[in-house]
Amino acid sequence: MRIKLTQLWAVPLALSLGACSSIYMPNVPATPMFREQGEVYLAAHSNIKGNLSGNAGVAVGKHVAVIANGSYIDRGRENSNELFRQQLVEAGVGYFTKIGKEKRQVLEVYGGYGVGSSTEVDRRATTTGMQPVETRAMDFDKIFVQVNYSSTRKQKLNLFGKKRDLNYGTAIRASRVAMTNFTINDLASPKEEAFFIEPLFFTRMELNKGFQLQYTNGFNFNVLDNDYLKAGNAVFTLGVTYNFGGRKK
Repeated sequence: MRIKLTQLWAVPLALSLGACSSIYMPNVPATPMFREQGEVYLAAHSNIKGNLSGNAGVAVGKHVAVIANGSYIDRGRENSNELFRQQLVEAGVGYFTKIGKEKRQVLEVYGGYGVGSSTEVDRRATTTGMQPVETRAMDFDKIFVQVNYSSTRKQKLNLFGKKRDLNYGTAIRASRVAMTNFTINDLASPKEEAFFIEPLFFTRMELNKGFQLQYTNGFNFNVLDNDYLKAGNAVFTLGVTYNFGGRKK
């Protein structure tokens, strides 16, 4: 079990450190695990690469929910050879239902739209400090379809003298990301379009009623061959989720 856990953490970390440069960085999608109408979901995630993501959602109907995601990335320091910044917001609507004999599993399907912008700067050291060599900037929009499958472990985890719920699941997202504006050194350049397949896996452990600690890892593939808008960036975050509301039985 120890070997498997080490591998689980090592694979996304290796992908993250060894990924090729891309002007697009995937965010952490919403995985609310809605079970009842009226439930509210809030989440916040971050990682060592300066990727901050937030999610929110509301189950507005018996099987209908709306979600919203946002992310901000500021990667690179004063003496770094590369600077990268990105802002992204998106929203969607979807369907959720409990499945399985004991109704411990949840299936969710969402579709949505988002907009964002990013800037990437390559720099080199000079006698007067770090100077930009090439600056790439883009505005983009995004259309996505997402399927979530999650489950609650039947037996609770006994940790720190308390039995805690353990949830785990996967989200598979197909995203079309297209540049609406793209410049290199402030000069207009040919725009690119990408079709990403983004599988993601998460595990949640209950901290207190409604609050859970979430570990997320994932990666992305690009169906098209691009020079700048390409895959290769991994998702590797720790976060906290909070679910409340819903009908009480």
